[in-house]
Amino acid sequence: MENLSGIRDSYGMAMLELGRRNPRVVALVPDAKFSSKMEIFEKEFPDRFFDIGVCEQNLMGVAAGMAAEGKIPFVSAIACFASMRAFEMARTAVAYQKLNVKIVAMSAGFAYPQLGATHTCVEDIAIMRAAANMAVVAPSDNMETYKATLALADYEGPVFMRLGRHPVPDIYDESHQFVLGKGSMLREGNHAAIIAIGHCVPIALDAHALLSKEGIQVRVINMSTVKPLDEQMIVAAAKDTGHIVTIEEHNLMGGLGGAVAELLSEKCPTRMKMVGIPNETPPVGPREYQLKRYGMTPEGIAESVKSLLGK
Repeated sequence: MENLSGIRDSYGMAMLELGRRNPRVVALVPDAKFSSKMEIFEKEFPDRFFDIGVCEQNLMGVAAGMAAEGKIPFVSAIACFASMRAFEMARTAVAYQKLNVKIVAMSAGFAYPQLGATHTCVEDIAIMRAAANMAVVAPSDNMETYKATLALADYEGPVFMRLGRHPVPDIYDESHQFVLGKGSMLREGNHAAIIAIGHCVPIALDAHALLSKEGIQVRVINMSTVKPLDEQMIVAAAKDTGHIVTIEEHNLMGGLGGAVAELLSEKCPTRMKMVGIPNETPPVGPREYQLKRYGMTPEGIAESVKSLLGK
């Protein structure tokens, strides 16, 4: 397999591999060929690549029609437009009918902070998680993005996959097997558990290292499928540690933290702290500034854990 140089590149290479494996796979974009790395797919499969133009609502309708005819459409669009501008069509044309469309949301979270609120996508998980029949996935690194893309082609049903834009360190190697609905425990620990998604998983791992130096052993879980959740893993972490911290580059209303809290309120009430963006519009500023502002740094997460533990 070729070297995976970035989240979006990994997605592009996975799509190329899918194109070679399965003639039913088609790629659709709303004038986002280069940002979604679909130019390599278009070059090899020009008759299976469709640029619909800047009309994301229509894009979902076209993808739904293709899925109804037996194709496996992968729709690649900027996250804020894939989730917000096109939600009605994604909900009604795709999710309501349980059609086999994969919506891949590029550059979510603080990917475009310099462009302001219109391009800062921190509501997409909440929006798509509320749509019946829609699975929601947020891979954490290059390899998991590659493996998740391949796996979603084998899953029959609508999926929303959220990708970031900034470089991330490698977490997994080629032995990793992505399974929809399953989390993965990256570090052991019984004092508390940090549950993270996407680009926040490396932050959680760095927080684990800081806390270990203070004798605080935290479990780190990558919950790359937000819907359906790995309920067994989350409940086990709650029972074993009694303290849960969630971290996400997303609004605290309706995201990962909300999903975990909903589960635990019924299955295993547990002390929790949710780290993310409060229900406000983030100010304009670099991603590093945003993460520090909202306590989404290794030091910030470590402090959240210690606060929860009363230390």
